[in-house]
Amino acid sequence: MPTVAHPDFSIDKLPATEADVDVEDIRSAYALPESTVDDFSNIVIVDNVPVVDSAKEDKLTGVLRKIFKPCGKLAGTADVAITMPKDADTGKTQGFAFIEFASPEGAVLAVKNLDNYRMDKSHVLRVNLFDDVEKYVDQADQEYEEPVIEPYKEKEHLKSWLADPSARDQWVTLRDEEVSIFWNGKSEAPEHVYSRNYWTETYIQWSPLGSYLTTYHRQGVALWGGAGWNKIIRFFHPGVKLSHFSHSEKYFMTWSNEPAVAMANSPFGPEDEGNQLMVWDTVTGTLLRSFPTPDGKVVWPTFKWSPDDRYFARVAPGKGLSVYEAPGMGLVDKKSIPIDGIVDFEWAPTGTPPDLSRSSDKPSTTTLMVGGKRMQDEALLSYWTPEVGNQPARVTIMNIPSRQIIRTKNLFQVSDCKLHWHPQGDFLCVKVDRHTRTRKSTFTNLEIFRIRDKDIPVEVIELKEQIVIAFAWEPKGERFIAISQPEVTPAMAAAVAPGQQITPKTTVGFYGPDRRKGKGVAGLEGSFSCMKTLQKRTANAIFFSPNGRFVVLATLRSQTNWDLEFFDMDFEPIVVVDEAAADPGAWINLVATQEHYAITDLSWDPTGRYVASFSSAWRHSMENGFAIWDFKGAPLYKKAVERFKQLLWRPRPPSLLSKEQQKKIRKGLKEYSKEFDAIDASTQSASSAAVIAHRQRLLKEWNAWRERVETDLAEERSAAGPEGTLPFSEEPDEVIEEMVEDIVEETEEVVKA
Repeated sequence: MPTVAHPDFSIDKLPATEADVDVEDIRSAYALPESTVDDFSNIVIVDNVPVVDSAKEDKLTGVLRKIFKPCGKLAGTADVAITMPKDADTGKTQGFAFIEFASPEGAVLAVKNLDNYRMDKSHVLRVNLFDDVEKYVDQADQEYEEPVIEPYKEKEHLKSWLADPSARDQWVTLRDEEVSIFWNGKSEAPEHVYSRNYWTETYIQWSPLGSYLTTYHRQGVALWGGAGWNKIIRFFHPGVKLSHFSHSEKYFMTWSNEPAVAMANSPFGPEDEGNQLMVWDTVTGTLLRSFPTPDGKVVWPTFKWSPDDRYFARVAPGKGLSVYEAPGMGLVDKKSIPIDGIVDFEWAPTGTPPDLSRSSDKPSTTTLMVGGKRMQDEALLSYWTPEVGNQPARVTIMNIPSRQIIRTKNLFQVSDCKLHWHPQGDFLCVKVDRHTRTRKSTFTNLEIFRIRDKDIPVEVIELKEQIVIAFAWEPKGERFIAISQPEVTPAMAAAVAPGQQITPKTTVGFYGPDRRKGKGVAGLEGSFSCMKTLQKRTANAIFFSPNGRFVVLATLRSQTNWDLEFFDMDFEPIVVVDEAAADPGAWINLVATQEHYAITDLSWDPTGRYVASFSSAWRHSMENGFAIWDFKGAPLYKKAVERFKQLLWRPRPPSLLSKEQQKKIRKGLKEYSKEFDAIDASTQSASSAAVIAHRQRLLKEWNAWRERVETDLAEERSAAGPEGTLPFSEEPDEVIEEMVEDIVEETEEVVKA
């Protein structure tokens, strides 16, 4: 085929030399974009990759893709985005790889989350940005400058308040925009510790062991602590509304109604995009995992922690029960437990304090006595499912992680269930609200599972024509209290004026094991029975002392009644003929009855010695303020505070003493009480307290003077040399005499003239 010349071509127009040829038009037409030449910010270099031959290369590429995909979208398919250079002689990979992401954010997240990632026993991946390698190569010829090490600053002790000489407890208040912390006094006014305005934007919260005070802000949550109340750590979570600690404070959960947005300078990555619930490491502030929340009403806490912080679980709509394991944050057995229609669940307490050690991520070994058998390294939970068609409602007790079902019980004509575990895990009470066949009325059954007994027998307590509105187990005991009331009928509602609150009279029942001969359910030793019943009460809430025995029955958030009834459940009667045959209700005694106008909330201090009640402005604006009572109901301190919102006792961590040591101390309590009685007697009046403070100040000044004199004396001895002779002084010695007169006795006599 003949060649056709370009119509504008002319041999006379050719350049004279090669240097005169203009190629700019060709360069501009075929030049690569500048970003693809100079920008490698979306590429990472991965070292310590396993060395494989061509047969295993595709498999290794798939593994790397699975590891790095959560950090962001890769640039193309895996074989294009992941490049592993090979040795020309052996044909094997050289132990490193280049991974290209679709965006620089993915590369940054890969370095942040996957550097030092353990791929297997012998391969720990090191991930670096490609740009960083080039930057450090350019700095190789620069002279090394040793970094300046900042002096060590000792952090404040997070448990410093426990060293108070008087063993006092602390409480925090929120008044308008001011947060204040106080020492609680026995009989005197509380001692102010610290205050700050606008410390929180919404509310305040203590951690379970009292180590941290939580404050809420637009950009996240902050934890404060130590004697100086400095910021310990901050969690970035915009729009945060709720938070929840694990039992040992190792983990921290936050929830915001604003979905997370992945940004380069935030802890959220592409895998967190759109999620609302975050799980953090409390000490390091590291984001461990995020979860989406289902549409509709948020149930908080969404996740519930097992007592040893090893597992946390939630009800997954349409899936069943999802149980995750810490610290890996993955599903146990990599799948949810399929339970059709599950409504709610609760973990069983172990009765032992959580492991507070952070030295190892290995879970502590737990031994449980369940159904008369010992179970090692298992956690126990219970859940219930409603009636569906011909299938009855069901309560189930299950072991985790084995998923072994320990006990089930079918229930019929069920409207609702509530699961109440005994504080030491010895019993499970299921409050079952049941309806009649005609569904015209509702009543309550209490189904009590005896967890420690063989085959876990169940007792049933039926409250006819009554609905239980409050239930509470006694801490460190086997008794419980239930408050019930008749069902509110349309006739009762019609008898009340419009806008007025319906307050039917309540019945309070005190229940406990009845070990008298011939009493209780056949075949069950110490079966539960009602020890005492109080009729026509207004109480609607139960507050047990943390140590048991004492309890407050309160009428909260009522428009007409604000009663506080203080009970002693071990009050020894004056005359007891036969303790075994005596009425157990005789030991339950009303100690005091008080009233706190417009009360909305009540709580015990961690030691069970004091009670705080307050009226919150979040509920109403009537008589806002708080009051402090002792365990017998005697008023100690009361203050009206405008726009008062919140009062929280600071929790205490569990005792470090063993059970044997605590038992020994209790045996010698009478000897210790003499010293405590002397201290209490000396501080009963304000004058004696002032005298003690003055003497303590004088003693402190004298100790400081003595220390100063001893220091000066040591310096003089050092200056005198080994002979021990001081330089001669011509000044005469000065003797100072001080006369002190004390009046031993003063007598007045009337002399008659």
